[in-house]
Amino acid sequence: MGLNSALSIATSGLNAVQNAMAVASNNVSNAGTSGYIKENANVQSTVAGNMGTGVRTAATTLATNEQVQKALYAQNADVAAYTATSNSLSNITALQGSTSATSGSSGTLSDELGNLQSALTSLTSTPDSASAQSTVISAASTFAQSVNTLASAYQTQRQTAQDTVVSSVSDINTDLTTIGALSTKIMNLKSTGQDTAALENQRYTALSSLSSELSVSWSESANGDLTISTANGVTLPTRDTSSTQGATVSSTWPLSTSSAQISVSSTYSATSTDSSIPAITLNGRDVTADLTGGTLGANITLRDTTLPTMQAQLDSLTSTVATRLSDQGMPLFTSGADGDVPGTSQTDLTPTGSVGFSQVMSVSSAYSDDPSKLLDSSTSGTQTIQKVLSYGFGTTSDSAGTSQTAAPSTNLGLTGTLSTGYTGNQGIISLATSLTAKQATTASDASSGLALSQTTQTSLTSNLSGTSTVSVDTEMANIVTLQNAYAANAKVVSTVQTMFSALLSAIGT
Repeated sequence: MGLNSALSIATSGLNAVQNAMAVASNNVSNAGTSGYIKENANVQSTVAGNMGTGVRTAATTLATNEQVQKALYAQNADVAAYTATSNSLSNITALQGSTSATSGSSGTLSDELGNLQSALTSLTSTPDSASAQSTVISAASTFAQSVNTLASAYQTQRQTAQDTVVSSVSDINTDLTTIGALSTKIMNLKSTGQDTAALENQRYTALSSLSSELSVSWSESANGDLTISTANGVTLPTRDTSSTQGATVSSTWPLSTSSAQISVSSTYSATSTDSSIPAITLNGRDVTADLTGGTLGANITLRDTTLPTMQAQLDSLTSTVATRLSDQGMPLFTSGADGDVPGTSQTDLTPTGSVGFSQVMSVSSAYSDDPSKLLDSSTSGTQTIQKVLSYGFGTTSDSAGTSQTAAPSTNLGLTGTLSTGYTGNQGIISLATSLTAKQATTASDASSGLALSQTTQTSLTSNLSGTSTVSVDTEMANIVTLQNAYAANAKVVSTVQTMFSALLSAIGT
């Protein structure tokens, strides 16, 4: 081997080591970056005349298993969805009392109705007691206030969900257009045979972020472009072809929506022009129903289904309590202090219907101002109270044993599409128990789903860790090895230079 060959090999080695050190250093600096995939520096040997002449740097590649990567990103969407749902519903269940507490003091709706029942029972023994009368009004007020607080919490969480939907749409747009801008650069570099690993890694980072906001799938074309689709196949564009500025990052394109103030009268419907909650549109077309999974999908479901169903369950319970007591001659609960018992419609707002009654329900001022009106003109003064206890709280409506009219359980809400999920043929305390149990189960299912999805996510992450995840220790050890290789190649270059100098000196003499 001649000196020129030795110098060529050592010099190419220096270049290859420098590139490998740059890749390793980049891996270390991005070890904590979500979605970052370890990069591998590659070299190829160069040959001339059947003799090795050194090495050259090849395209840097990503250490990834695409199938596992896709499974992990799909799991990211599940974890984000369950997290959003669980966090929202935990705020609801925290207001519903503890079922493990002593009966009568748990703070549950059924216990508070039980306290009202007990207060009425005590009043039958001492009807002239002002204290006993006030105890009834106090128990009724406590129940009404708990109902109001719970109903308000539903709408607060719906507003939070709506605000998060708007924020998520903005984040999704940013991720999509970031992917589009990076894809444009990747395609340009690929067309000239240049390295695209760093850009591809940035694109995977954007994909990781997108996968937490929305369930998506993707495919890469031969030219390096990336096609993004929703879980049900709707293609989400990543570049605005109508823009004169080329592939730019935007938070307002391609999806569009707007903020809204949420109340019990707010609804979203893909088929109705009366929808008071803005749709999410793509090129003017409503795609709200196509955007599932992730933070966005979970909050759409919370806003339009889960929380409205809970509101409907509470409206059904409270309107039934008010109606059954009123039917026995005690209109104790009305829509506002001077209001009326709600109407029979299950799809109209109170007072015509029961929708939203739980938000405005209160103890009628007729009783709160003068608790003695709980008594009637019968000899004992407790005939009405006895009827309320026997029939208002019971499953029959009169002495003939006629069954109570069932509490509304289907075709509820302003849209008429909601249901309680349990039978209405129960006494009011049992109805309250069913409501609390149903809502607790919904929250528990979200919590259990979160735990399971996190376990699966951890398993997939572990599966990838051996190849895709950066190990700082491994990379630092690799850098030390590369430094030694660099020193060895540099020594060869130095030695060759010394030999050339000696040779030239010998020729000169």
